[in-house]
Amino acid sequence: MGRINTRVLVRTSLLVAGAATLHVLETLVPNPFAVLLGPGAKLGLANIVTLAVVLSYGVKQAVVVAALRAVLGGLLGGTFLTFGFLLSFAGAVASALVMGLSWRLSASRLSALGLSLLGAVTHNVTQILVASLLVSHFGLLVHLPYLLFFALPTGYFVGIVGQLLHRHLPKEVLRNGAFRKI
Repeated sequence: MGRINTRVLVRTSLLVAGAATLHVLETLVPNPFAVLLGPGAKLGLANIVTLAVVLSYGVKQAVVVAALRAVLGGLLGGTFLTFGFLLSFAGAVASALVMGLSWRLSASRLSALGLSLLGAVTHNVTQILVASLLVSHFGLLVHLPYLLFFALPTGYFVGIVGQLLHRHLPKEVLRNGAFRKI
């Protein structure tokens, strides 16, 4: 097993803690979209951290942060291994993967806003597909256009704030086996 870099471990822990905090706080604040979308609808504030991690550290780090954030958020929010947790976990990991791979494959030409919109759409599509599989009824897909309509403004907001956060995260690259600031 490889040696774990302490700096990367601390950075990952802080990013997971920040994302999990946003995840839990979002459930405590009244959501104006809940009336339109129903219970469980959220703005996706924790995805701000995931987007910033994609931009700053890459797809692997983003998937780790998204997965750990969903688990920690589920544990802290009391939803671990519930239906809502499974939807949250699947959406978080899938959107982190799509944003990260899109960022890598586009040679970093996609904007934070474009990545965020891709992530928001992926998150909603994944959640509807997972919910449909869990209840064994694909009639839930009828809600997808409605959810995607609301994914656009929330994805836009997450993109703007994620880009701002990305600007303030330390940039590091691996050179000669050690991380160095650039």
